[in-house]
Amino acid sequence: MAGKTKSESADTTDKLAGKAHEAVDSAAEKVSDAEEKLREVAAQGQDVLTAVSNYIKENPLTALGLAFAAGTVFSSLTRRR
Repeated sequence: MAGKTKSESADTTDKLAGKAHEAVDSAAEKVSDAEEKLREVAAQGQDVLTAVSNYIKENPLTALGLAFAAGTVFSSLTRRR
């Protein structure tokens, strides 16, 4: 009877280990997918930053005017009355 208990215990341990490995594999896959999406978003952000930078270099006065207008609108929206 003691041998059967050890065998059952080993089976239970193997099942738990298998479930733990499945959980770790699933989590690793999800993290990998999230990392890939994050890298894509970062690349898109870098593209936007490059485009804005180029626009400012090509149109400095327009960029200054837009920044002033945005600041004025922001200030009027946040001003206490």
